[in-house]
Amino acid sequence: MSLRLRESKMAASIAAASCRALRGRCEPRWLLGWGRQLCSGGRRAAADARTSFGFQTVTEAEKGEKVNQIFENVAKKYDIMNDAMSLGIHRIWKDIFLHHMNPYPGTQLLDVAGGTGDIAFRFINYVRSQREHQVRQKLRTHQNLSWQEITKLYQEEEQKSLGDSHVVVCDINKEMLKVGKQKSQRLGYSEGLSWVLGNAEELPFQDDNFDVYTIAFGIRNVTHIDQALQEAYRVLKPGGRFLCLEFSHVNNSLLSSLYDLYSFQVIPVLGEVIAGDWKSYQYLVESIRCFLTQEEFKEMMEDVGFMKVEYRNLSSGIVAIHSGFKL
Repeated sequence: MSLRLRESKMAASIAAASCRALRGRCEPRWLLGWGRQLCSGGRRAAADARTSFGFQTVTEAEKGEKVNQIFENVAKKYDIMNDAMSLGIHRIWKDIFLHHMNPYPGTQLLDVAGGTGDIAFRFINYVRSQREHQVRQKLRTHQNLSWQEITKLYQEEEQKSLGDSHVVVCDINKEMLKVGKQKSQRLGYSEGLSWVLGNAEELPFQDDNFDVYTIAFGIRNVTHIDQALQEAYRVLKPGGRFLCLEFSHVNNSLLSSLYDLYSFQVIPVLGEVIAGDWKSYQYLVESIRCFLTQEEFKEMMEDVGFMKVEYRNLSSGIVAIHSGFKL
């Protein structure tokens, strides 16, 4: 075994040990409905409560500040780095995520931690496509219309190409929202799109307000994950769906070793070369290793109240789509 691979495995072992140590100081799982103390995100009562920031242990206040600073630093290079780190595969994962959602015209979506707009823009494209299909189907039932009437019908339908669908992008980081707004203007997205500065743990929206809540590659950065899940549950309408796309735990031993090697030896270097920021991307790798397993996150969703909870692994568990309903 090469020296680098041994170093990678050692780093991964340290990560696992660090996370186990943090979990050991957490409240039992049955207390989640009351005190909620999961170490990857549960709220503790103590003023100096500790939590994980990658492989470090910091206060909860420090984690919030550090995560915010990281995303301010990387916002302008965020999309470029995503392409470089994943070799563009993140685009496929997000496309699969949207097809898994399968939104219909009229869907009200809240996309949390979605500052750069990747999910929002895909949602708009998907709904437009669905709407166009509906219009074509409608015209097929009106074979006797004149071409003037058909043209008028098309024009009327184009004015509501999203079928009253709307997506609200909510992010806690101003710089990420700024990048997203600039992208939307450059790419021509304006209809059915809003941008809101807000915290996933204290969403600035009314109860029972959205059909779908999404969060892509963001929930592992939340200090109190259970609080964010409770907020997601609160703002969803009865029958609404929670969907999360997040890095997870690889279920193939060979791929896991290669993934560790790439993560610890290559990604921070890419961060330094492309974004001039080694530390932020070192944190990225560490935060992935400290995040909950697929089964642990599923249990956490169920504890909050979501029903029909399931997950789908992509790329052998490098990422996973988690789904649950408010029933």
